[in-house]
Amino acid sequence: MKSYSQWQEMANSIEFNTNAFINGTFVAAQSGETFSSINPATGEVLAEVASCDSEDAEIAVAVAKQVFESGSWSRKPALERKKTLLKFADLIEQHAETLSLIDTLDMGKPIADCVGFDIPNTIETFRWTAEAIDKVYGEISPTNTNSMALMTHEPIGVVAAIVPWNYPLMMASWKIAPALAAGNSVILKPSEKSPLSALFLATLAKEAGIPDGVFNVLPGFGHTVGKALALHNEVDVITFTGSTKVAGQLMGYAGESNLKRTWLEAGGKSPCIIFADCEDLEAAAFAAAFGIFSNQGEVCIATSRLLIEESIKDKFMGLLVEQAKNFIPGDPLNPETNMGAIVDQQHLNNIISFIESGVSEGANLLYGGNQTTVDGQGCFVQPTIFTDTQQNMNIVENEIFGPVVAVNTFTTWEEAIHLANDSKYGLAAGIWTDNLKKAHKTARELQAGMVWINNWAGSDSTTPFGGVKQSGNARDKSLHSIDKYTEMKTTWIDLS
Repeated sequence: MKSYSQWQEMANSIEFNTNAFINGTFVAAQSGETFSSINPATGEVLAEVASCDSEDAEIAVAVAKQVFESGSWSRKPALERKKTLLKFADLIEQHAETLSLIDTLDMGKPIADCVGFDIPNTIETFRWTAEAIDKVYGEISPTNTNSMALMTHEPIGVVAAIVPWNYPLMMASWKIAPALAAGNSVILKPSEKSPLSALFLATLAKEAGIPDGVFNVLPGFGHTVGKALALHNEVDVITFTGSTKVAGQLMGYAGESNLKRTWLEAGGKSPCIIFADCEDLEAAAFAAAFGIFSNQGEVCIATSRLLIEESIKDKFMGLLVEQAKNFIPGDPLNPETNMGAIVDQQHLNNIISFIESGVSEGANLLYGGNQTTVDGQGCFVQPTIFTDTQQNMNIVENEIFGPVVAVNTFTTWEEAIHLANDSKYGLAAGIWTDNLKKAHKTARELQAGMVWINNWAGSDSTTPFGGVKQSGNARDKSLHSIDKYTEMKTTWIDLS
């Protein structure tokens, strides 16, 4: 790990790709429009980035469709695609420090998180998916003796991947790695709040040997180029991670156009249940704090709702506050920082409005709750803990996407289940107990796509990531992620 001064020196000399990447070339937006990419820790404008719109989408889709139909990638043997994607992963690893720095500057996350988690996870995603693609088999159905039916996985066509700003490169890899592995052409639309690492990634894709037009990057806004991609009749799949509101809009656009396949990983308001028979409350408190305060709480699976068994409330809350004290907003370039800047002023204002509503609705502000600065500048907010919350409060019902946790208590198992499931979201949930029977029974009852027992976010590339209810239908990672970007073709053969 570089020192603080070394990261600062590197930041002062880094150069950014700022144009769209279409057909293997960096090009300005057709309109010539740009938008500012801003460092939220300082307010500094990092770069003026091409702001793509429908005209750019038309060009990128046409290119992606043409190269898909040419077969230069879509019909390349799986073993060859595997080799190319493994080289892609190697190049990401070689440029890990640059990619880490770009995401730290662009969206304010701590450099230690990028180096230690985001980029390694990105590399793992590419490598695991690449290794898996030549191990995805078709099927033979049990027909009668004078016929045979073969089911094969075929790439679909053009995949538009719209990704969020909180884990810019990692979330992109969860979409583009399996889509490319399956043989599709991909158009990546990064968030306008953090577009720069995706544009650097484009240079590595070309160097890895991915054919021109197979991987394209269109920076811009959701209501412009994002909408254009979602409505385009030659886009075959939309894959998205972001808010539930936008996920609903994308479903509508898919219906208005060509009924394109739509994979959505949307919002979350994840409950974490702490039972009194949990022997290691210190570990539970650490996990709960890490789950909501790391990455500034800008995490879809954040432990934003804590449900504590009444008999251990006082003890656990003391432990939680002590853990919260360890999360101190600081310069994201400092390797010692574990809590960086909120992505921009607009989102910071939104978080503060949630905190104010929690106070006005009668919740107890136990800890934090204030906007702050680092060296007199930047978009920062303290870790914030509310207790004595009610289910109808704004801070309990809605996703804040910031370091704000709402705590409630329960006295019976049935009450815990009711409180946990009383939400429009269903992304993730956590259980802390040393009773195996209770853990299994509770996990079965929770309405969540992922349930973690005595840990938080303890999954890897082998297991799917996604939710239920208004958290969407996505299954990123694992073999399921490759299946999403293929269509099953049945070939019936008459042997009589």
